[in-house]
Formats: sequence, C-alpha cells, structure tokens
Amino acid sequence: MSKITGDVINVGLLKRVFQYVKPYQRIFIISVILTILLAVLAPLRPILIGYTLDHHIVTGDYIGLLNMTILMLILLVVQTGVQYSHTLLTNTLGQSAIRDLRINVFNHITKLRLKYFDNTPIGQLITRTVSDLETIAEIFSEGLIVIIGDILMVIVIIGVMVYEDWALTLVVLLPMPLLIIATSIFQKAIKSAFQEIRTEVSNLNTYLQEHITGVSIIQYFAREKQEYNKFLKINGRYRDANIRSNWYYSIFFPVVEIISAMSLGLLVWYGARTILSNPTIKPGIITEFIMYIGMLFRPIRELADKFNTLQMGMVGAERVFKVLDTNEVTENKGTYAPEIMKGNISFEKVWFAYNDENYVLKDISFEVEAGKTVALVGATGAGKSSTINILNRFYEIQKGEIKVDRTRIQDYELSYLRNKIATVLQDVFLFSDTIFNNITLNNDAITMEEVVDAAKKVGAHDFIERLPGSYQYNVMERGATLSAGQAQLISFIRALVYDPAILVLDEATSSVDTETEMLIQRAIENLMKGRTSIVIAHRLSTIQKADKILVLEKGEIKEMGTHQQLLKLDGYYKKLYDLQFNSTGISTSV
Repeated sequence: MSKITGDVINVGLLKRVFQYVKPYQRIFIISVILTILLAVLAPLRPILIGYTLDHHIVTGDYIGLLNMTILMLILLVVQTGVQYSHTLLTNTLGQSAIRDLRINVFNHITKLRLKYFDNTPIGQLITRTVSDLETIAEIFSEGLIVIIGDILMVIVIIGVMVYEDWALTLVVLLPMPLLIIATSIFQKAIKSAFQEIRTEVSNLNTYLQEHITGVSIIQYFAREKQEYNKFLKINGRYRDANIRSNWYYSIFFPVVEIISAMSLGLLVWYGARTILSNPTIKPGIITEFIMYIGMLFRPIRELADKFNTLQMGMVGAERVFKVLDTNEVTENKGTYAPEIMKGNISFEKVWFAYNDENYVLKDISFEVEAGKTVALVGATGAGKSSTINILNRFYEIQKGEIKVDRTRIQDYELSYLRNKIATVLQDVFLFSDTIFNNITLNNDAITMEEVVDAAKKVGAHDFIERLPGSYQYNVMERGATLSAGQAQLISFIRALVYDPAILVLDEATSSVDTETEMLIQRAIENLMKGRTSIVIAHRLSTIQKADKILVLEKGEIKEMGTHQQLLKLDGYYKKLYDLQFNSTGISTSV
C-alpha cells in the first residue's frame, strides 16, 4: 500500500492519482502552459512601473506615461484572463478526475462482499467517497499545479532581480533563511493538525450516520441526553483539531509578515544609502524591488499551506485507494448464463464460517427439486439466514459445493445468478424514491404494465392506487410513509417483476399482524407458483405446506422431512410446534 512517510510524498501514489488525468490530457497540458505563462508575466508589471518611473514620470513625459499606462492595463487584462482560465481549467481538471474516481469507488463498494461491511462503519465509507475525494480534487486546484506555478514564479522573479542588480537582490534575500525555517516548522505542524482533522471528520460522520439511522432506538430507550453528551465529545475533538490548525496559521502568517518587513527595511536602507552615494542608481529599480518583495513572499508564505493541501490530498488518496485495493470482492470468473434456469438446488457437504474459524454451517447437505418448496426452521443463530447468504454468494463457503441445476454457483455469471434468485427479507429496505422505481430498481426493461400486473397478483394494486400519485408516490427514506405490511407487499412485487427461478423468503411475515399476514400469505402463494422456494419463518403455520422442512440447530441439520413426518418423529420440530400452538390452536411467535 502506498503511503506518505515524513515530509516526502510517495511518487507511486501520485502517479496513481494522475492515472485519472489521462482522459483529460488536453486540459492538463493547457493548465501547465498557463502556469508557465503566469510565472513569466508576473515580473512584467514591476518592470514596466520601474521603467515608467525612471523614463517618464521623472522626466515629465506625459505622453510616454499615458502609453505605459495603457500597456500596463493591457497586461493586467491579459493576466486576469490567464488567471481566470488557469483557475477554471485546474478546477475542471480536478473535478473531472474526481468524478471518475468517485464512480470507480462507488462501483467497487457495491461489489464488495457483505463481510467487508460487517467490519467497516458506513460513515467511514461515506467520508472516503465524499470528503477524502474532495481533498484529492484539491491536488489539482490548490496543490501540485499551483505549487509548481509558485515555484516557477519565484525562480523567474529572482532571476530578473539578479539580472537587474545582484547586490540589491542579496540584501533582499538576507532574511530568506528565516522564512525557510519558519515555513518548515509550520509545514510539519499543520500537516499533523490536518491529519487529525481528517480523522475526526471520519469519526463524526460515522457517529452521525449510525445514530441518525438508529434514532428510533435512542428515543425508545430515552437515551437522547447520553448520546448528546457523546456527540459533544466527538464534536469537541473536531473543533479542537480545527482550532489547533488555525492557531498555527495565526502564528505563521504574522511571522512571515515580520520577515517580509525585515526584507523591505533592508531594501529601503540599502537602496537609499546607494542612491545617496551613487546618483546613477535610479529610484525605479527600488520601486521594482519593493514590488518583487511582495511577489516573492506571497507564494513562499502560501507554499507551506499549499504543500500541506497536496499532502492532505495524498492522505485522502491513500485512504480512497485502500478501499479500491480491498480484495473482498466476490469473484466473477463464471460465464455460465443459460437462457432458462429451472431452479434445482443442491447443497453438498457445505461448511461455512464468517471469520474462517467458527463454523456457522457444518456439513450441510440437502436438495430442492425445481418448483418445490423447502422450509428452514431453527432457533436464532441456527444458520438459516447464512444458508441463503451463501446461495446468493454474498459470502463464500470454505468446504463443499452448492449447485443450481447441477452446475456450481461459482460457474454462473454472478449478476445472472443473483437476478435468478429473488430474496424477500423481513426488514424491507425501500429507497427514498417512487414506488415504481423501488419495484423496478430503475431497470428500464421493466414496464409499468408489468409492474401493475405483478401488483394485482400479490394483492397490492388497490392500496397503491389509493396513495397520492399511485405508483409515483414517494415512499421517503426506508419506506417511512408506508406500513410494514405495505412495504412487504412492495418487496413481493419487486421479486415478481424480476421473474426469478428461485424465491427466498426470509422471515417475510414475522413483523406484521395476523390480518396482514393472511393477505401476504395469499401473495406468497401467487409468488411461489412454478418457482423453487426457500422459506425461513418463525411461525410454523407459514411453512406447513412445504415439500421439505429442514430443522437446523447450531449449524447442523437435525431433522428433515414434511410437516407430518417431523411431527411423528417427536423431536425438535415437534417441540417447536407444541410451543407455538396451545390447546386452542392459537399460534404465537417464537
């Protein structure tokens, strides 16, 4: 992994950043040319002013003064135009490159295995995708190109000064070592402060994302005050980091002004002394050098700040590329994508662990014939959800094989496999968008007619029609404006319009009332017709019609059979059944 060590920028990391500039080489080349042009134009105005003072003002040549004034105005317009174009192009270059990089980062994140998200805070990823990427953009707009431009300007100005009067140049540059020392100290201090700021921004984003998402839990348990106090500490650390960086600036800039004043004082003293002792020295050159001092110290003063901007861009790049270098991406080497998938599923001696050590599935073997239904039963942590996670290849198994239609799931093209497996979860996730877009997931191949037809089949069309805007109704974030049952029905429509060969229902009715459950049960029956189905449910009443029931306990299959067969076994399933059904036949949830 590329890193920034000390004050040295890793060239390899910088080259990697500039890979995203390749599509915009023309803009980059023009920006470099404009940078050089600005450096060349910089000393022209002092030269013109000095010449005007010596040759036109002192001699009373008003025509010459007018001509020089017009020339300086033209130069000012040219400089303004070049500066405008330079600023516009460097920012355009940075934002264009960052747009492409952000697309790559988002595309990569959406392909990462769920295991990665199990160990990485979402707020941290948001920081990488937004804030850290913006710091990389500043490499172009405020960092590398601007630094090169400032260095060129300093070199050109010093060259002109030496050409005009080397002795006067030495006098002006006498305090320069002090400035270099002050800049070096400031650069190290501000770099540390900036790194602390980036860390605290990430912490702040992570905390906000988690606690705004889980605000209902905070309110349920009346934890507002405690969480508020935690937020005060995190926000306070972020404030303190910013204050420290401002404190460094508040010291550095006055120091630079003092050193600049020292240089100016030496210039005035030496220049006046020279003019008095040597009348051939003209005041125009003193005026030029006074202007050169301001032009020299401004870029040198800002150089440390811009260098830190460059370094923080590199820190951001290091963090972003760390995400891009994450190899926890599901391998998609398979190419098999048949026109028709029947949906025959077989697990053959499958072992699976989330952390490669503690197996949550142990030697699992079963088969589901195409068009049949298998139900998974067991206590929390038995391995039910893990079974469907590995079928979708959200996680990879350690041992054994999983096959669909006698073909290993690794041999299927990944997007094809997942398109053929529709999963309906207990906790339905709906985006802040219209019902139609939540059903189609912006798939242009799915028409409104297909959506309406699917809605009618699952019994959701009537309630959708009653909503303002019907299928264009915005459900808001996480479907906040819909009931749990309505959201569940929309997830059924979503599954149906994608016409899957395999249907997975994970606790799809456990969070709704009995009346809504009856409606959903009818929708499920329509949804399961002609499809291989895997059903996970706590309520045994929802799986009694399954062709096969697997009873899982601690990752192992303890019992297997139909509802009636398992009751006759008088084992774990029978105990679950007796717990859920009292003497009056009323079902209760486990």
